[in-house]
Amino acid sequence: MPTGYRKCPDQLSSRAKRLLREGASTLFLSKMSTGEVNGDKEKKKQKKESEEEKKLSRRKKKDEKEKHEQALKPEVERSERVLLRGIFKVGKKSHDVLLTSTRLSWTPVLPESPAGETQRPTPPPRVLMLRDVLAAKVKRRRAAGRSSGGPVLGLALFYCVRKGRRLEEDTLHLHNASSEHTRAWYAGVKELLAGFSHRPRRVKVFINPSSHKKEAVHIYREHVAPLFKMADVRTDITVTERKGHALSVMKELKTEDFDGVVCVGGDGSVAELCHAVVLRAQLDAGSPAHPVAAPLPLGIIPAGSTDVISCSVHGVRDPVTAALHIVLGHVQRADMCSFRRAGRPPLFGFSAMWGFGGRVLARAEKKRWMPSAPRRDYALLKTLADLRAQDCQLSFVAARTQHPEPGVEDRDGGDSEEAESWSTNRGPYLSVSIMAIPCLSPHTPRGLAPNTRLANGSAALIAVADTSGSEFVKHLKRLSAPAGQLDFSFVEAHHVTAVKLRPPGRSEDDDAPVVGFPWNIDGELLEIPEEVLVRVHPCLLGLYGEDVDEAESRASCGCL
Repeated sequence: MPTGYRKCPDQLSSRAKRLLREGASTLFLSKMSTGEVNGDKEKKKQKKESEEEKKLSRRKKKDEKEKHEQALKPEVERSERVLLRGIFKVGKKSHDVLLTSTRLSWTPVLPESPAGETQRPTPPPRVLMLRDVLAAKVKRRRAAGRSSGGPVLGLALFYCVRKGRRLEEDTLHLHNASSEHTRAWYAGVKELLAGFSHRPRRVKVFINPSSHKKEAVHIYREHVAPLFKMADVRTDITVTERKGHALSVMKELKTEDFDGVVCVGGDGSVAELCHAVVLRAQLDAGSPAHPVAAPLPLGIIPAGSTDVISCSVHGVRDPVTAALHIVLGHVQRADMCSFRRAGRPPLFGFSAMWGFGGRVLARAEKKRWMPSAPRRDYALLKTLADLRAQDCQLSFVAARTQHPEPGVEDRDGGDSEEAESWSTNRGPYLSVSIMAIPCLSPHTPRGLAPNTRLANGSAALIAVADTSGSEFVKHLKRLSAPAGQLDFSFVEAHHVTAVKLRPPGRSEDDDAPVVGFPWNIDGELLEIPEEVLVRVHPCLLGLYGEDVDEAESRASCGCL
């Protein structure tokens, strides 16, 4: 047979035909094993499996949707019992509103999506904590000239928002025309707000009409009284007429009728009222020897020229912020100092300055007819021009701890000098300052005592030894800088629990009249010729406010 010639199938041998049939059978079986045979059965099987997969996928999506909806519910709904639930319009959209014992949350109500479309995810709920709510009121549509009645529009919640160190009042409007529904929510919210027992319900208010620019009455009427009225805080007001008026009223006050005391004025008014509150607590406790913690907290509405004490507990000179702290019942315990001299009852305050600080205040008091800023700059410059050191004996007890338990005081050894370790220095000093609070102000945003807190159980003793005028000015500038530090070699800084300052002694043959050295005690000028003992009393007074690190700075001392 020629090369390349192939036989036709009919010409194949019987052996070749048999091998061909066996190969076809093997190929048939191979195709069956790979699913290429019986296509109809395989398609039916695949269709059935596809339907099962679709059902499983739909079931899985349904479970995921339920889980997603459960996750979108506010956490409080799962952890706390929902007291009220309803539909209100917030803005222009309807919301699902939930009320629990601690918060109110609202979520937009989305319309149902058509079949086959993917539903949009529900946005997370917004939350308002009830601790920030001041008051709740029923909204009505009233006709012109009417002061009551009218159809119900819904509920208004007045709450506090924080913006930096300031507190501001805002309103959440919940619209619903159902009178029954709105009243039920109003009663529920009012009941929860009434449960905040730490909030004052009635306060005694003292207003000093002579403070600073004589704006105290205006500040109270315009900024404070409306907030008190909104929050249902009842007030009993006394407008002081003279120095010591607040002290005399506090001695006769029925303290059990009030939840707190409010002072509207400057540092002098605040210092007088702080002393009065602590002294009244001593009288009520029958403990004239040992100061006791005052049960009535004090609220400070700034209306003075510097407002150091107010800045130290609020961080800002803002009457609205101070009033909101009072309404919400934010109380911060604060250390105080007692200033004792022979034969006189103790005086309670937060800070005292001897030397430069006292002489500046003495000069400023002689120019009361001048505006506050020029008077302060004049007194500062004149005292710097006549800068001189005074010889004195300075003794102190170093603090053992900076963080005592609130209200705890060492009564066994606290007033016993034998049980304390005193350190004594003698020499000329330009300035001696004792401060139980940081003494923040717009001029010194970090405070005159930046390492002191409101309630750390100690006071800052800052003693400036005799130095040149230029170096002392550098020290003053460093105090007014944002990052001021007491790192000069002539400046001593100690944390102390007690201080004794003895001015220069007098000889027995000296017939000259006794001249007192000026002390600046919380902005009040005192001429004291003898030794003064200053002792720190931890957590003696409660102040409406909060402990802050730095004050808002909006002013600078132009004279420096």
